[in-house]
Amino acid sequence: MDIAVATAFAALILVAGSLGGGVYETTLIDRLWPDNPALVQPSRGGINRKRFWMPAHFAFEALLGAALWSAWTRPDARRWLLAALVAHVAMRAWSFAYFIPRAIAFEKAGDFNADQHARAMTWVRASGWRLLLDLAAAASLCLAIIALLAT
Repeated sequence: MDIAVATAFAALILVAGSLGGGVYETTLIDRLWPDNPALVQPSRGGINRKRFWMPAHFAFEALLGAALWSAWTRPDARRWLLAALVAHVAMRAWSFAYFIPRAIAFEKAGDFNADQHARAMTWVRASGWRLLLDLAAAASLCLAIIALLAT
């Protein structure tokens, strides 16, 4: 197995883990925390989402970069790896612009008043859409691996 296939496959495993983490958060955690903010407030014993998401994203981005570098001379695979990168960058940009600043504010807020609860519900409804971008990255990685194996 060449390095391009290995790194693309490793990136696929990590994006699948991100999808799993995202599904876990949207189907379980996000359904509960707006009514019980302590669930996402580490200072009150809640989960610290940064402990999962920061290493998961860093490792995925490093492997995706390695896959791109090692497959750059293979245009069919490069196209799909770039598509995975675009989907991931879009998800990360949206997260940095909207989700992360609000998540930090929710973590520091204590118990919510009615306005904070409404903002939390808006955040939760929008957050699930990020899964589609992770899914697009995963599908693109699958197609890149198929292209790599075909050459």
